Amino acid sequence: MGDDKLMYVHPAPVRVWHWINAVGFIILIITGIQIRFAEMVNWFSLEEAIQLHNYVGFVVIAAYGLWVSFYFGTMKIKLYFPDPHTFVPNAVKQIKYYGSGIFKGEPNPHHMTPDNKFNALQKNAYVGIMFVFLPAQMITGLFLWRVKRFENYIDLIGGIKIVSTIHVLLFFFFIAFIFVHAYLATLGHTPLAHFKAMFTGYEEHHEAEPAEEATF
Repeated sequence: MGDDKLMYVHPAPVRVWHWINAVGFIILIITGIQIRFAEMVNWFSLEEAIQLHNYVGFVVIAAYGLWVSFYFGTMKIKLYFPDPHTFVPNAVKQIKYYGSGIFKGEPNPHHMTPDNKFNALQKNAYVGIMFVFLPAQMITGLFLWRVKRFENYIDLIGGIKIVSTIHVLLFFFFIAFIFVHAYLATLGHTPLAHFKAMFTGYEEHHEAEPAEEATF
């Protein structure tokens, strides 16, 4: 194995957002289950679940504001948008890698750098998550928090049942995402390498091998 080098790829604002968001999502999922399935789940009172859910929801919204401010303020937001000229061939390579190459010990076709953190599939997924699904979850959450205050907007969408359905469907989507995200985070050169990098900001790059990819 060649010499190890450290690449600084996760700036402090991103790391702060990531861990606030991660802990916040877990709490929102737990309280959301209590609220949605109150007849079957009795972890704490419904009132406590609602209060905690609302409070943590606002923390997650504030953290999202930090993420948006950092990436647009530094113009690093371009890291999340795939190049339309190379997206298809790069996406095909990643699909082949995830489908078979990874199990054969083949190198990852994506070589991560600070200016190219995500592979084509990750970029495509993150565009949907960060600019569509997550904002939709936050907006519908706000509407459910104060139904009367946002009544006109709720009616535009189709009514409270539509808003609630969107919120719950996204709730299940993000539960699945957390499990997939955690699994993919173990695919570095060691199972904990990417977790460590999200605390320190530094990813290890091995000269004799392709750089490990950043996780979803």
